[in-house]
Amino acid sequence: MSDTFSDRKKGFEAKFKQDQEFNFKVEARRNKLLGLWLAGKFETTESERDAYAKEVVIADMDEPGVDGVIRKVMGDIAAHKATISEDEVRAKISEFDSVARQQLTEES
Repeated sequence: MSDTFSDRKKGFEAKFKQDQEFNFKVEARRNKLLGLWLAGKFETTESERDAYAKEVVIADMDEPGVDGVIRKVMGDIAAHKATISEDEVRAKISEFDSVARQQLTEES
């Protein structure tokens, strides 16, 4: 009977690990999509867009969580004198989270 519990525990641990990895990928993809969208709003070149998208992904790693990403992009929005509100950014984050989740689900 203890083997059954041990097997269940291992199964739950494996599922948890898989879910955590998937969520990490979703957040990274979401942040990349946000960076690409903002870079388009900033009227950057294609190579600058890709570089900026990477900066947004890294911002989440430097300061984990949506608030760190928001802080970074709102500073960039102000520097570019763009008229994009924090509410609009938060709405895009929510939208891109769904898009990233769907894309990654379809890829796997």
